[in-house]
Amino acid sequence: MNSYIFITTEGYTYQPGSESIEPDIENCQVVGFSEGHTPEEAFGSLICENEHLLGTTFNEVICHELRYHDFDKRAKNFNLV
Repeated sequence: MNSYIFITTEGYTYQPGSESIEPDIENCQVVGFSEGHTPEEAFGSLICENEHLLGTTFNEVICHELRYHDFDKRAKNFNLV
């Protein structure tokens, strides 16, 4: 099985502490993670396990395969300041 992340470029995000009424960050949002032999299979599993996603206003979801199955243990954190 392969691991996948599903993201969307739709939606809006604000910086921490922002008081603006307009979104001030262009971003991608994580929709979810899933596994499957193919991206299509993983997307099907994502929807089955998270049916509430069908009630959102997101339209386009982008799928990326995660190279390592232990991707969460390989994560690295960085600070911008």
